[in-house]
Amino acid sequence: MTEAYVPDNALDYLVIGAGPAGLQLGYFLEKASRSYLILEAGPTPGMFFRTFPRHRTLISINKRYNGTSDPELNLRMDWNSLLSDDPDLLFTRYSERYFPAADDMVRYLADYAAACGLRIVHDARAVHITRAPGLGPFRVADEHGRTYEAKRLIVATGVTRPNIPEIPGIETAEPYGTAATDPSGYVNQRVLVIGKGNSAFETADNLVETAAVIHVAGPNSVRMAWRTHFVGHLRAVNNNFLDTYQLKSQNAVLDGSVKRIERQADGSYLVTVSFARADEVTKDIPYDRVIVCTGFRFDASIFDNGCRPELMIQDRFPALTPAYESVSVPGLYFAGTLTQSRDFKRGTSGFIHGFRYGTRALHRILEHRYHGVPWPGRELSADPEAMAAAVLDRVNRSSALWQQFGLLADVIVPDGRGGARYLEELPVDLAGPPIGDAGHFAITLEYGPEHDKVDPFDIAVGRIRQSDSARAHEGHYLHPVVRHHRSGAPAAVHHITENLENDWTSPEVHLAPLRAFFARQAASVPA
Repeated sequence: MTEAYVPDNALDYLVIGAGPAGLQLGYFLEKASRSYLILEAGPTPGMFFRTFPRHRTLISINKRYNGTSDPELNLRMDWNSLLSDDPDLLFTRYSERYFPAADDMVRYLADYAAACGLRIVHDARAVHITRAPGLGPFRVADEHGRTYEAKRLIVATGVTRPNIPEIPGIETAEPYGTAATDPSGYVNQRVLVIGKGNSAFETADNLVETAAVIHVAGPNSVRMAWRTHFVGHLRAVNNNFLDTYQLKSQNAVLDGSVKRIERQADGSYLVTVSFARADEVTKDIPYDRVIVCTGFRFDASIFDNGCRPELMIQDRFPALTPAYESVSVPGLYFAGTLTQSRDFKRGTSGFIHGFRYGTRALHRILEHRYHGVPWPGRELSADPEAMAAAVLDRVNRSSALWQQFGLLADVIVPDGRGGARYLEELPVDLAGPPIGDAGHFAITLEYGPEHDKVDPFDIAVGRIRQSDSARAHEGHYLHPVVRHHRSGAPAAVHHITENLENDWTSPEVHLAPLRAFFARQAASVPA
């Protein structure tokens, strides 16, 4: 759909951005027959992936063969597919590569939008957002002067502005988004890459064969994803550069702050670096090229002062409630990578395999708040045996709890009459309806609190036996956690011991201790 659309009455929902998050929300809005529209700045969906990553290989895994035909379990290893009821709309049908090409994602998103019949206006870059007085409808003007109105606005644009550190002279350096990617243009050159994330090391790895010297600089230590379990930290697929550094191949990781970048008359650079590990020794280092790979940030400049959302994390992301709503602008919601302020550098909300479930939770919140639709769930006996069996059934299969670990929770709400309702995939800190205030059980998958401080390859590190349910709370790896929340009392917590194959089906090790926990909690609740 490309024509201008100016409704007689305000839409229920206006979504800005037809990337993965905007399309995912559009799928749910279309399925619910809501009045909505998606505005997309470019001529096709997924414009971000036409440029990024610059070296055209995704680091989101695409594992096609998992030994199971269960579609829910397969989504645990499929980090690129959007949710739908159509088995043909799986990204695993678009590539056989474990790390697929970015162009495959562009093709997939276009096909997804077409197959789902999503209502998208292309070439409609939003340039100004206002709001009618008295919490009236949002009004969005696009670059062609067309205006759209909606009762609720959902921003799914992603982070679109480079995050540029305040370094004198940095404006003379080359941004990650436009720096040349052909290694032949760097032959025998000395190159400085500023940043220590995947984009920085992706850039450095690409130049190993041609550049004379490559330095990667930043004030913080390199953090490996295999240790922190945050997939935005440095991934193994991008860490070949570390090998060249440690084996003395002229390259280096500089642990320190870049203080100044000075462009010389001949086009080269003189960069002042303050080294953190050498008693803050400052050194001027010559380079032929300087490339800035320091991430991106949300662009809030298009919002009028009367509806501009509050920002956080050095103003890089919108500040959100547990319902993905702006803390300062009622009715303004966010989807996709912009929701990573909820689990910044801890979870998966910045990535498709995480935010596809966050987007589904957002849609359920919207349905419940504005259309009176009950949160999806099922009736259950409050008997400890039945509740324990229901929990183990979910943690052994759920992809949402697996991918959004510690952020989304299944919830059991006892009704006080021997029954309960089992609700799936709520934000862990969502308060009020549909949970209520009388008490509930929250079920999550979580890593241990010290997991990022333990070397996962150090065999000297003590590990609990997988049959030792009494020490389950000491586990570092992903495992189920059940909490009983009651008003005026601290939460009672039960850990289910970690398992190498994530198989929590043992009657003795997993079921019996969980059943006993539920029984104790039932006995502690006043009649």
